Order: sequence, then C-alpha cells, then structure tokens
Amino acid sequence: MTLATNADSTNVLALANTPLLWVLAFGVFAVIIVQTLIYVRAARKVAPEVGMSSADLRTSFRTGAITSIGPSLAVALVAVALLAIFGTPATLMRIGLIGSVSFETGAAAIAAGTMGAELGGPTYTQEVFAVAFTAMSLGGAMWILSTLILTPILKRGDSKMRQVSPLVMTIIPGAALLGAFFSLGFAELPKSGTHVIAFITSALVVGICLFLSARLHRRWIREWSLGFAIIAGLAMAYTSTQLQWFPAA
Repeated sequence: MTLATNADSTNVLALANTPLLWVLAFGVFAVIIVQTLIYVRAARKVAPEVGMSSADLRTSFRTGAITSIGPSLAVALVAVALLAIFGTPATLMRIGLIGSVSFETGAAAIAAGTMGAELGGPTYTQEVFAVAFTAMSLGGAMWILSTLILTPILKRGDSKMRQVSPLVMTIIPGAALLGAFFSLGFAELPKSGTHVIAFITSALVVGICLFLSARLHRRWIREWSLGFAIIAGLAMAYTSTQLQWFPAA
C-alpha cells in the first residue's frame, strides 16, 4: 500500500485520509462493537444473581442509551469542525473513541507546538500531523494501560471495604458520580453568565423531572430527565446568547 507522504507538504488530508488509517479506524470500531456485545451478554448472565429482572436490564440499557445522546451530540459537533485538521479516520479513532475533545486537541496542539507549528496553520505539515496523531494515540494508550494496572489494585481495596462495611460501598459509587458531574459542571461556571444560567436551568429541570417521576409514579420521566435537562440548557444558552443577556465568554 503506497502512502502519499511528504514530510514538508501542507496537504495533510492526503495523509490523514489514506486507506490504511481507514482500515485502522474500522478495526477500532469493530473492537468496540464486540466489546459492547460481550458486556451486554455478561450483564444478562449475572443479572439474576444480583436481583435484577429483565425489565430492570431493559431500563438500564434504555437509560444508558438516552443519557449518551447529549454528550455524543456535543462531541459530534466538535468532531465535524476537526475533520479539516485531522481527517476523518483520525477524528473517528481519537475524538469518537475517547470522546474527550479537550484532551485530544490539547495533546495535538502541544505536540505541534514542540515542532514550532500550529494546528491548521501554514506550518501544519504532514510531519506535524504524524507527530500530533502519535501524541494523541500514546495519551489514549496510557489511559488504557493505567486502567489495566490500577483496576486489580482498586478491586482489592473494594473487597476489603465491603468486608468492613458493605453500606459504604453502596454510597461511594453515587458519591463518585456526583463528584464527577459537579466537578465538570462547576468548571464551566466561571466562563460566563450564560454558562451559569444553563447550569441552573439544567439542574432545575432534573429536579422537576425527579419530583414528577416520584409523584406520578412514572419511571420514564426519570430516565429521560438528563435528555430534557440537556435540551433545556441548550435552549436557555441559545436564548441568552441571542438576547445578549451577558457579555460574550
């Protein structure tokens, strides 16, 4: 297979869209699909042992699918803008797989900066693209390697904590999720008043949905609460921007 490579060429897309990278991208997504099927099968197998019915499983899968729409849309929108810089295969592999736009673009920008180049600028050559893509890939590989090494260690700690107090391990997962979401949310607040009002609107919508779900005994309202919150937050942010309620971020 011949690659259209020229280290000094600024025609980065000629290298970024080569068939080899397409094959690698499809390979990555094939692994993800197989991994998903394995997880679903494992969940169905152990569900009766932990007291989960088929209805509970369907609810869990449906909730997971719904809650992934909002974050996926945000990543997809940013990924479209990055296609001209990284090409389609690299964008699918990095942004689509990891989903952390800030990390991937940050790693690529730092790597390009070490070569005195700027992403998308006149100094952005095929050689710079190769270095930036390698930096992004190595960063993702370290994430996977860290998980591989640390998971068994954390599992031993989990077992010891359950022996001491099983109640603690029922609280820690919820506390960890709350901490992660609040950390992500509060990090956006200092940016502008629009971010604040979008955050508050989303939080209010989730609270209202949980209240209505409990009062009306409608579980679907709780399952869809995150989707409603995302839509409401986006609508409020759009309205705030159009009406110029706050100075631009």
